Amino acid sequence: MTSHPELLALLTLRLTPGLGPRRVEALRRHFGSAQAALRASLSELRALPGLDAKTLAAIGTPGPAGKALREIEQAAEFGATLLGRGLEGYPAALEALSDPPAVIWVSGELPELEVVPRAVGVVGTRQASAHALHLTGQISTDLARAGVTVVSGLARGIDTAAHAAAINAGGVTIGILGSGLDMIYPSENEGMSRRMLVLSEYPLGTGPAAHNFPQRNRLIAALSAGSLIVEGEFTSGAMITAGHALECGRTVFAVPGRAGDPLAQGPHRLLREGGVLTESAQDILNEFGWSGPGAQAAPDLPPEQARLWELLAQPATLDDLGAQSGLPHEQLQMALMMLNLGGHIDEVAGRYRRR
Repeated sequence: MTSHPELLALLTLRLTPGLGPRRVEALRRHFGSAQAALRASLSELRALPGLDAKTLAAIGTPGPAGKALREIEQAAEFGATLLGRGLEGYPAALEALSDPPAVIWVSGELPELEVVPRAVGVVGTRQASAHALHLTGQISTDLARAGVTVVSGLARGIDTAAHAAAINAGGVTIGILGSGLDMIYPSENEGMSRRMLVLSEYPLGTGPAAHNFPQRNRLIAALSAGSLIVEGEFTSGAMITAGHALECGRTVFAVPGRAGDPLAQGPHRLLREGGVLTESAQDILNEFGWSGPGAQAAPDLPPEQARLWELLAQPATLDDLGAQSGLPHEQLQMALMMLNLGGHIDEVAGRYRRR
């Protein structure tokens, strides 16, 4: 089979021992292309700082080139697309990173991901509380219905809840792996992965090694306009994602938790440091000024209920709604009950909000 010669050259450099994303890019920029870098003489290669003798000796040898050809053939058999940095189709959003991958493997049809894409990362702990899983599902559903791509890591817990909700809402969701596309982890998410877009910077056959997951978190951050942290301890992967989001100039959102709950430590730290307090998808949509199909279409309601629904563009307490609507207490409670029964609003932590 044939492939773009520059893509093949990028993949060859990617598979050369000792060359990470930064070094591959340095070679590409110095010589003008990955192909030219592979043709460079040893003396020309020595002009680049930071390359040790072993790495210099490996550049341009037959081994990595053979691996690259086999990888392209295997990717075609698997149904994956390979995208190379600087080539057509490579997501512009990844350029926000200091070390974008030289090559990414994609299963599914990748939407156009602008420099700041209409996408939100939704991440959190694998040991999520029932409340956090429920809230993640609601937020991801509403984001997907608003035409926002939901990005996460296909892990257990919050990640799985986010992906599943977006799929069920008929939206687009992207899973970023810390393994090859053919090594879905955890294995119970393999079926779900076939209903979504999956992306990795690792070759086929790469297992889910622990050190790959912090690396993949930077891709979640870069491919999203903002990252929502639902639950997580100080040292969690979700907090690593938040750190990468800030480095990329993205917005960080956080769901407040219960005081003293270890899983609220991460979000509370982010909120103290300026993260956007988030209780619903509308908080995220408002922050970016986004709207979208089905995001907040006004339902056909009686006047009192319609007034309350309009007021709930932002979550509000019973007292807030009483003051803003001017309704007597009994009428207010009756209207809220009817809205709730009709599936238009719900109540979370003492606040009413639109569904």
